[in-house]
Amino acid sequence: MSSFTRALWRTCLAAAAALSFLTGVAHAAATVGPEARKVEIVIDKKTQHMTVFVGGEKRYEFLVSTGRAGYDTPAGTFRPLSMHKMAISVKYGNTPMPYTIFFTRVGHGIHATAAVSQLGRPASHGCIRLSPENAKRLYDLVQQMGLENATIRIV
Repeated sequence: MSSFTRALWRTCLAAAAALSFLTGVAHAAATVGPEARKVEIVIDKKTQHMTVFVGGEKRYEFLVSTGRAGYDTPAGTFRPLSMHKMAISVKYGNTPMPYTIFFTRVGHGIHATAAVSQLGRPASHGCIRLSPENAKRLYDLVQQMGLENATIRIV
């Protein structure tokens, strides 16, 4: 067998192996299904905790602050509307709201707070507050999985 024939044979084998690998990767991605990308964010106002599920499995549990008296956080199931690395609340003194995920048209969102000492009790104007580290974790997760794959359930 000539060196040209051997080189051609090796190239064909390498191409076949690459095609087999890529087909396997595509098949694996197809078998995982869209459920693996589902992010469910559950906020319990009574316990002031957030639990985050990805593909039905618990990923995170965070301490939060929800709305204080007169500024209730709405209950129900919501779809996130938009995400902003930095939002500003003009209504409440130009307060910075890093890593915001808005879920109502009137401005309720999940965001970071500098008032971490208030986490674990109702203290906000209706938003759901997280520590900056946890807000970034949640923001990055929702961004990675896709806003359309997230739901927010507040009980």
